[in-house]
Amino acid sequence: MYELIKKDLYYSIKNYLMEDVEVRTHTALHVLKGAVRKVLGAKWTASTYVKENHGRLTVKFERKPTEEEMKEVFRLANEKVKENVKILTEVLPRDEAEKKYGDEIYDLFPVPAEVKELIIVIIPDWNINACNKKHTETTGQVGEIIENYWRFRNAKQLLEIAFNIKPESA
Repeated sequence: MYELIKKDLYYSIKNYLMEDVEVRTHTALHVLKGAVRKVLGAKWTASTYVKENHGRLTVKFERKPTEEEMKEVFRLANEKVKENVKILTEVLPRDEAEKKYGDEIYDLFPVPAEVKELIIVIIPDWNINACNKKHTETTGQVGEIIENYWRFRNAKQLLEIAFNIKPESA
């Protein structure tokens, strides 16, 4: 009996910690997207991926960026993390959100038409997006965003940016 309780507690703690790291990694997507927009001017997100402390942001982009531009993306993203900016959320009827923010809140993958209320995630003067996932309260809680790799796919006009977030204990 004791072993069963101990095992359940272990998995409960592991799931809680995994959820926490994935919330941090997901929030890092928003921070990174803000930097991509500032440095490269890329507006449209084509896809995202999060698994544990690894994330990938894919944006529509018409050319291969330079190494210097990509270094600047990560520099700015980590600067925003260090600023420890409060992340705001607004829950709005869809039509009101669209009137207020226009298409800035959307990505290339559509929000289903039957969704009538949107959660708008805002990092002031940095990133705004309709998003129904959990986020950290501040950019500082994300931790360091570390470049893993990036690649430009010319045939599809996509820039894929993979990253890791530094573990909290590191």
